Amino acid sequence: MKRIVVVIGFLFLSISIANAQITDFEPRTFTDSTEQELQYRMLKPANYDSTKSYPLVLFLHGAGERGNDNYSQLKWGVSHFAEPKFRERYPAFVVAPQMQEGEVWSQLITTRDTTTFTASMGETPTEPMRLTIGLLKKLQNKYSINSDRLYVTGISMGGFGTFDLIQRFPNKFAAAVPICGGGDLSRAFMLVDIPLWVFHGTEDEVVHPKFSRSMVEAIRIAGGSPGYTEYPDEGHVGAWVQAYSNPHLYEWLFNKERDSDN
Repeated sequence: MKRIVVVIGFLFLSISIANAQITDFEPRTFTDSTEQELQYRMLKPANYDSTKSYPLVLFLHGAGERGNDNYSQLKWGVSHFAEPKFRERYPAFVVAPQMQEGEVWSQLITTRDTTTFTASMGETPTEPMRLTIGLLKKLQNKYSINSDRLYVTGISMGGFGTFDLIQRFPNKFAAAVPICGGGDLSRAFMLVDIPLWVFHGTEDEVVHPKFSRSMVEAIRIAGGSPGYTEYPDEGHVGAWVQAYSNPHLYEWLFNKERDSDN
């Protein structure tokens, strides 16, 4: 009986610690020149020092985390960045915007072709992506952020959004981690020089793993060398749970730096 009480107490303590870490992400709202708004959460580096320069990680959530509570986007993945030991080892800004119901990060998610396993990118960004691009510019102007160490990652719809963003701005990010996403095969050649680590689950019934496989293959054919990890026993959610639990991912990510000559 005493052991059960101890276990329950430990679980409650763990949940409390996790919630405390999540609340370290400050709720904010970005308003652009057209008065359009984008809610987001931001985690600052622990002991932020404006005389130093820090990396920034942009996290793009999936379809299930859309809304206007400015909280649901923290459900998957980003909680790891708020762990005290993690923040001590990898001091960084982590930005997690949230889009409204019915919106998308990219037209890639709505134009995906399950025959060729590609998706066509629109000529212009969607409204949430346009606002996200504006938000990044504002944060770079306000804080001491290393422009050569900008990283982007996303899950599901956010994985498609990650591909969309780096295909629009192939020289902006130092590295990208699309999970359970896909991209425009006709633009794969644009991603030859960016460090990429792509993740997917073999058992994914929401976004077929061939979307990731096709992009990785196309980039390799064009001369790039993206990393690819496919979890044979995982489905849609399991892929990003596994990926964001991998300490080697963060070692790889934070070691990347953009070639400023590009």
